[in-house]
Amino acid sequence: MTRAYSPFDKVIMQIDQAVQTIFGQPKVTERGNPAAGLDETDLSDAERDHTARLMRINHTGEVCAQALYQGQALTAHDPSVKTSMERSAMEENDHLEWCETRIKELGGRTSLLNPLWYAGSFAIGTLAGIAGDKWSLGFVAETERQVEAHLDEHLSEVRPEDQKTTAILQQMKEDEINHATKAVEKGGVELPSPIREGMKITAKVMTGSVYYL
Repeated sequence: MTRAYSPFDKVIMQIDQAVQTIFGQPKVTERGNPAAGLDETDLSDAERDHTARLMRINHTGEVCAQALYQGQALTAHDPSVKTSMERSAMEENDHLEWCETRIKELGGRTSLLNPLWYAGSFAIGTLAGIAGDKWSLGFVAETERQVEAHLDEHLSEVRPEDQKTTAILQQMKEDEINHATKAVEKGGVELPSPIREGMKITAKVMTGSVYYL
């Protein structure tokens, strides 16, 4: 029998999820780190610093994605949509772990702004879910398309010899494409142009600030 949670229970669960995402060890899937077993590349100090900052951006992007999925799953109307959102959220947790591991290997740190970006993304995801599943799924699809383009840019900036970073980014890209495809198959609609452009502007603010902080 499925347990019925009270509104207070759900609030506590969401707070716990946020704490685990930002400060703890979020629950991951059965998949391993795609960079495991690959040799480290001899990078200059400048290259290591730049790559660590790029991975910090990707890590914060996954914090945002996790918050979006959690907010959308909380307000999803169709149980199958909720289940799909929750699975995608777990895969984003994989990305979180992989990015953080790589950041540490490169001598960097995660962003100080993660709590702020999580809160904002959770609010957006919740509102998207309230708007209806087709809009919520459309938001997922557009988000993942923009993340895919963003990952392509980072892949072009990372040295080809850096197999560990490249392997992580490529697997993340594959997952984002899959998440976008699933969202469309579930009934996601294309978002209006002003919303898509607004998302791009927000992403630029995030990447610009997180690179330094």
